[in-house]
Order: sequence, then C-alpha cells, then structure tokens
Amino acid sequence: MGSSSTPGGRIAMEVGDDGVALMTIHNPPVNSLSFDVFRSLKENYEEALGRDDVKAIVITGAKGNFCGGFDVTAIEGSQGGTMEKEQRPGYMAVEVITDIFEAARKPSVAAIDGLAMGGGLETAMACHARISTPTAQLGLPELTLGLIPGLGGTQRLPRLVGLSKALGMMLTSEVVQGDEACSWGLVDAIVSPDDLVNTARRWALDILDRRRPWVASLYKNDKIEPLGEATEILKFARAQAQKQAPHLQHPLVCIDVIEEGIVSGPRAGLFKEAEAFQELLYSDTSKSLVHIFFAQSGTSKVPGITDVGLVPRRVNKIAILGGGLLGSGIATTLILGGYQVILKEVDDKSLETGIDRVRANLQSHVHEGKMSQEKFEKTVSLLKGVLNYENFKDVDMVIEAVIENVSLKQQIFSDLENYCPPHCILASNTSTIDLNLIGNRTISQDRIVGAHFFCPAHVLPLLEIVHTKQTPPQVIVDLLDIGKNIGKTPVVVGNCPGFAVNRMFFPYTQASIFLVERGTDLYEIDGAITKFGMPMGPFRLADLVGFHVAIATSMQFVQNFPERTYNSMLIPLLQEDKREGETTRKGFYLYDEKCKASPDPELSKYIEKSRCINGVTIDPKLMKLAEKDIVEMIFFPMVNEACRILAEGIAVNASDLDAAAVMGVGFPPYRGGIMFWADSLGSKYIYSKLEEWSKIYGEFFKPCAYLAERAAKGTPLSSPKEEATPQL
Repeated sequence: MGSSSTPGGRIAMEVGDDGVALMTIHNPPVNSLSFDVFRSLKENYEEALGRDDVKAIVITGAKGNFCGGFDVTAIEGSQGGTMEKEQRPGYMAVEVITDIFEAARKPSVAAIDGLAMGGGLETAMACHARISTPTAQLGLPELTLGLIPGLGGTQRLPRLVGLSKALGMMLTSEVVQGDEACSWGLVDAIVSPDDLVNTARRWALDILDRRRPWVASLYKNDKIEPLGEATEILKFARAQAQKQAPHLQHPLVCIDVIEEGIVSGPRAGLFKEAEAFQELLYSDTSKSLVHIFFAQSGTSKVPGITDVGLVPRRVNKIAILGGGLLGSGIATTLILGGYQVILKEVDDKSLETGIDRVRANLQSHVHEGKMSQEKFEKTVSLLKGVLNYENFKDVDMVIEAVIENVSLKQQIFSDLENYCPPHCILASNTSTIDLNLIGNRTISQDRIVGAHFFCPAHVLPLLEIVHTKQTPPQVIVDLLDIGKNIGKTPVVVGNCPGFAVNRMFFPYTQASIFLVERGTDLYEIDGAITKFGMPMGPFRLADLVGFHVAIATSMQFVQNFPERTYNSMLIPLLQEDKREGETTRKGFYLYDEKCKASPDPELSKYIEKSRCINGVTIDPKLMKLAEKDIVEMIFFPMVNEACRILAEGIAVNASDLDAAAVMGVGFPPYRGGIMFWADSLGSKYIYSKLEEWSKIYGEFFKPCAYLAERAAKGTPLSSPKEEATPQL
C-alpha cells in the first residue's frame, strides 16, 4: 500500500491480493487534475511499474467522480507567468501520458463514474481500456476556455470514436453519457457503480493474460476515415467553425492539430498539440474566457450574505402571477427544477394559453431527445393553473410576472400580503421598476425581493436577484439556492431603476439612435456591432423584442436619469405607422414570412422626420465612422453606466457585471465581459474619448466621477473601490 500526498490533492494507491494497484484520485469537490495530483499520479505509476507484486493498474476517482478535468485555477495562474517544464501539458501529454502510462509493460484500466472531463478524460483515454457507469459524463470542454485539449485528446479521441464524432465533441464541448460513449467506442463496457472497480480489476488482468485486447489508443486506426474522406470532414468542420464563430481562432487551431495527427501520424500530432496549447494559453481570447469562467462561478459568493452561515429554507411550492411569455418561461424552468408551481391568470383563455406555452416548451425537450414522454407527463403534473388567490395559502414564494405597470404591481403586492403565509417570499420579475415603489402599499417590505429572469426564461441562464435595504440576507440565500436548483447563474444586485443589467444596457440603444440621427448608417451600425461579437445589432434586437418593450423600459431611464438621457422620436414615429418590429413584419427592418430581415429603404423618411422634431443636423464626421469608432461610441456609454453602478454599490464586484453582460445582454464572452474589455483598452483612453464627445455632443457622453478618478490614477476600472459601501 502506498500513497503520495500534496496540499493540492493526492493519489492513494492500494495493491490488492490479485496484483492490481488501485489508484484513487482525491481532490474534492470533483477530483480536478491539479499539478500536484498529476505529479502524484506519475510518482505512483512509476512505483507500481517497478513493483513485482503489481501486475496491472486501475485508475478511479474518490466519492463518485473520476476527474473533473484540469484545475482552472492552475490554468489562470499559468496565464500570469511562464510554466515550468513539468507543468506544461505538452510535456505531460508526451513524456508522461504517452511514454509512461500508455507504453507501460503493465496494462491500465480507467474506472469512470461521475465526471470524466478534459484532462481527466484524456488520462482515461491513455489507459488500455475504460469501464464506465451508464450515467458518467465524459467530455473535452477546453474550447470553452479558449484552449484545445492538451493531454493528447486531439489525437486519441478521433482514434477511439471516429473523426466526425470527435470533432463534434471537441468543437461544441459536447458531454456524452457513459452508455452513449460505450456505443461510440469511447468506453469498453458499462457496469453499475457497485461493480465498477471490481470489473475494471478483472478487465485489467484479462488484458495482461491476453484474454482481452491490449490497445494503445494513440495508434488505433480502425475508426479513422480514409485520408480523402477525412480531409473532406475536416474541410466541412472548418467552414462550420468559421460560420458559427467567425471571431475565434482556437476552433480552427484544434482542427489543424487533429489534421496533423491524421496526415503526419499521432506522434507529430501530439507535438503540434503541445505547441498550439502553449500559444493559446497566453492568448487574449483564453484569458478572457477563463476570466468569464471565474466571474460566472463567483457570482453566488456574496460578502455578508453567503459567508455568515445561513442555510437555505426549504421551498416546495411557488406561485407565478402572469402566464405570458416570461411567466410561462419561468414556470417551465421551475417545474424542470422539480418545484410545484401554481400559475395564476385573470381569465380562462389567458390561463389556457399560458399552460399551453409551458407544455410547448417542455415538448421541445421531448422532440430534441432530452426528455422522455414519461418524464414530460411527470414534469407537467407539477403545474396547476388557477384564477384566484385561494390556492396561495401554502406557497413558499410568489413571482409576479405581469406587464411593467406600477399601479398594477402595487395592487398585486397588496393582495398577496392578505393571501400568502407570513414566511412566503414576495418576488417581482420587474426588469426596471424600483422595488420600493412596487411594495409601498404593503407592510411586508422585509420579504420583497426582485427575481428578474431574462426572456425566454427557460433558455437564458441569468437570474438577477435584486434586494432592497429591507431585504434580509435569508431571503437572498433562499433565492440563490432556487437559482442553483434550476440551473441559473445568479447575480445579486442592489435596488434602483433598471437594477444592474438593464441600467447598464440603457445607453446601448440610445447611443445607437444618437448616431443614426446624426448621419451614421443604421445598417452599418448593426453590422459593426455584430462583427464585434454581439448576437445581433441594437436595431435588429429592438425589432426582436418589440418597440412597446423598448419604450416601456426606456421610460424608467428617462424619468430617473434625465440629465444623461438621449431623447428621440424615432421609435414613436415608427409606432405611429403600426411598425412594432418583427411581430408586424416591419420595424427598423422588413421581415418575410420566415422572419428573415432585410433593410428598408423607406426608413430614411422616419429618421429625417425625427431629426427635424429633435432639431438635430447631420454631422459629417459621424457619416463615415469606422467600425472601431461605432463600437466605442455605443459601448463606452455602457462602460460609463457600469462605473456608476459600481460607485453606488448596486453591484459589489466588476466581475458580476462581466457575467451579467455576457449572459444577460449577449456581450461576447471571448472579450471577457464589459469591464474586463474596458480594462483591456484602459481607463485613460475611455475617459479621454467620452470627455471629447461630451464637449461636442453634451451630457449623454459625460464621464462619471468614478471613471474620471480611475483615469487620473491610471487604475483599472474593475479593481475594488476601497470606499465603496455595497447596499447589502
């Protein structure tokens, strides 16, 4: 019995009477492959190979997880400096994984349960066989961090499952379950968790005695397509990657590395993989994506809330008021998370429509093969439709999801107080309205909270949790737990008009209209913003959400921040002619029956009319703006507003705003979020540009005090503000 132990995790080795050395990865919570674990694994492996009483080796993970992949904190740390040779994935892939594990004179078998991700799966692929449980999850998600698999995955996966499946797994970071992985050839047998290790031990001894094949996956060729066919598959994959992510290089690098292995042999492929990984590790894209990874995982840690020992209360039943697009989406999300849901509407027809929407949302899961019909029936049975408050006497939480009308919301909250039990959390899904205003007719301000989902709620991952000064920490902890159970990334923010996400986003459309009225081509703006990496431009987005929504949300900004609002008549003028966006097939664009957008030559007359009403003239400098200038004039006002949000303590961390921008408004993740991107340009540069524009065009562009102060000191915008007092 042997064991190597280090502070960053360890490998425990136990040699049985059968001569099999069982190596167990211990590095909670998911047994990640830190440098310490990897070093320990190498040491134990070398010891096992040198021991006469060891015939074969089985690698497994402790407590139900094989290995969750390379420790991302180690990757982040590496990006800040240079790596020692022993820490380089290239060294590990060739000298350790290939020349020690795979080339060993003693067979090894991986016993996989739970997660086998990234470097964990790559280590398993270097073993001579893999045994898995049916529900184990196997994947190579490195591309989500701007990297490629670095421990030989680009070479071994295609040889185990074929080129098409391997490309799909790597380029889309697809995770496959054990039983599917077995049908592909990625694992050799499926067994129950109880039989896993014993089966793997027997399998390893069978390989030793040649009762089962001794396979070095790096040199396996039967699954690889003939060269001509392989070249066509790679060519198609390149075209798809360029179409789906035109801004990203690393998917193309991954394809190049796979191709090198097919054309020049797997060993050459390994060396190219090592070289490419090292280069990508220090790229801006990878640094940005790693930052976003930590920003998203860090949003659930809230100082003074999640670190004071509070335990979430049990929430069984949740009521939703309003079965519109948003309410039905929230209901879908909650029943998928296993909550009992009551959906209240004002009349039979509206209720039926709301329930039908939920059923349709779930049915799409069935069509996509993500849910069985049996699971569909079970899930939909958690939903109950009602027309009054009589069923609210035992609910643990209510989410109001009606239209953005202050007096209607005030009436609802006043009613809820009379019908709901005293412990019930009263939440509003408002996207813009001050919660104190919504709750001012109640005496229950201490249980009012914002639960702002983004439409469609069953698809988009962000949940903005808004607290007032009266909201107790317990309520926030409860909501964070609900968010986790339904698979949302929560961002906890303070209360103000628009909160964090919409307030940060308000200047986006306003700056775009400002440019259009001064002569910048509307369709060029959308083109530049899409090229920057947003899913669509501001005008295409306004058409998609509908002008009534754009007007309702902008009104809150106009009323509360008049000094920095750009008022325009362009959208109201379009509305007068029954142009509401996609729903009316006319907005800033024209739409065919398939909702395909095309520019509308008639739009210029509305722009001209709006100019006249606003008393604005065309500025020749803005008529021929470069794409870079369009991007800056639209996003710098957003950065400015984000700085105000931080200065006021509405958001605690700049990284929370980065996560919110990426998941709430579609800011490109490979730019690291709004504040991370701003810091890549520098506070001085952004300040100087806004200051210059404010002198020419007025208050809308005026840099705030926080930004001015950071620029004067040359301090990053995202570094903590010492005197900031969060609202929490």
